[in-house]
Amino acid sequence: MQAQRAEGTKDLIGRDMRAWQKMQEVAAEVFGPFGFEPIETPAIEQLDVFVHGIGQSTDVVRKEMFRVFSGANFERVLAEGTDAKLKAKQRLALRPEGTAGVVRAVVENNLVPQGSAPFKAWYAEAMFRGERPQKGRLRQFHQVGIEWLGAPDPAADAECIIMLMRFYERLGFDLSQLRLLINSMGDPACRPAYREAVRQFILDHEDEMCDECRERAELNPLRAFDCKNPHCHEIMQGAPLMPDSLCDECREHYAKVKQYLDAAGIAYVEDPTLVRGLDYYTRTVFEVEAPGAGVGSIGGGGRYDGLVELEGGKPTPGVGFAVGFERAVLALEAFGKEMDCDADRCVFVANAGADLRDEVFALALELRGRGVRTECDYQGKSLKAQFKLADKLNASHIVIIGGDELAAGKVKLRNVLADKVIDLVGMRVENGTQAQIWQDVFGENQLWKLDPVPERLLNKENPAPTPKAAPRKAAAKPTRTQTEKKTSGKAARRTSKNK
Repeated sequence: MQAQRAEGTKDLIGRDMRAWQKMQEVAAEVFGPFGFEPIETPAIEQLDVFVHGIGQSTDVVRKEMFRVFSGANFERVLAEGTDAKLKAKQRLALRPEGTAGVVRAVVENNLVPQGSAPFKAWYAEAMFRGERPQKGRLRQFHQVGIEWLGAPDPAADAECIIMLMRFYERLGFDLSQLRLLINSMGDPACRPAYREAVRQFILDHEDEMCDECRERAELNPLRAFDCKNPHCHEIMQGAPLMPDSLCDECREHYAKVKQYLDAAGIAYVEDPTLVRGLDYYTRTVFEVEAPGAGVGSIGGGGRYDGLVELEGGKPTPGVGFAVGFERAVLALEAFGKEMDCDADRCVFVANAGADLRDEVFALALELRGRGVRTECDYQGKSLKAQFKLADKLNASHIVIIGGDELAAGKVKLRNVLADKVIDLVGMRVENGTQAQIWQDVFGENQLWKLDPVPERLLNKENPAPTPKAAPRKAAAKPTRTQTEKKTSGKAARRTSKNK
């Protein structure tokens, strides 16, 4: 039987992989100026991390988490029909989202002690949920997210939202095609009464609600706002709304968040039914949609001031968000765009005969040692076939090693990019860096003399770069060989004639 990937998973190959790497690069560029550093937590956590953090009543914990058991414990669970007798450390799960694991790491490593600076981190990791696979919804998916712990100020909420929208813009989105939804879910002082009001509303209309919503009435009544049943959705339009039930502190916090967003020029839509799917949210929640893309929400987040306590830490405010990689890519494609993640160009070293394979090997190794992406033939192809392979590999230059040229200490360089050649002699240590020297020249093919890099340059220590007062004037174009000394006047003309 042919091996197949698990249902609801996807291989990241070629452009897909480059897109995922591009998203991480953009994350570092956008989040770094705000003081965020990368973090990676284990893909496997103790089950209680998610039960305590996300909430026992959530669909994620009840229906979607992948449980993990070692071989011996798995047999025991099968035999006993329950994992109740297993120790907490033996009950494991694959992470369904990123926040709970980061908070666990913060608590366990005491990263926000009393009086310390807030903890800021961003992650780019795979998540796992046992959902029914469909467009934009996989069982293994990828998220980029941030977590900011120790900052109760509403400015932190606003900055998270600003970072999120800048992130989308850098990915290639036209922000006018996206819709940012915001709401406040209150806090422990005002939300319990609101939850009870929504619960009672559902019970008053239970004959008209679906079975799942009637179940939600007892477990998590606010989730009824997200019911996909059209009739339930219509009924919930008449339910009480959180903004009408906010306490003074929550109302003031929410107003300040909106003030900061207005000042930053961030467009948003207030959605009083927005509740998000995880129990840990308090006060500000937000979500980004791509209307017309057919993938639903492409990211969102909010404040979670009580989560650290649920994970065993001291009271610590928190706020963050997560962006779904796969959904973001689908949304871009729906808008006729894609991430700028083309494969890097390379130098292809070709041989005019199989007997020159050793020279190809040596030159390719030298170029790679200088930081140049280099490819060559490993299949015994003809020279013509090598040129076709170079084109497939997105080569910018083709170095052709032939017997006659090699005997003269030269190679033929074919310019794939117009008016550009690579000076192989100029691959040297210069000013503390591995320098790749490029020159503008005319002509399709050039002969370049290959001289070894002087030992004194290879072995010298890299000096620290020194600041320059003003930019240097562009250097004059060098002669066609790097071994000749710089000359001027008649001597230069004589040298040129003698080449």
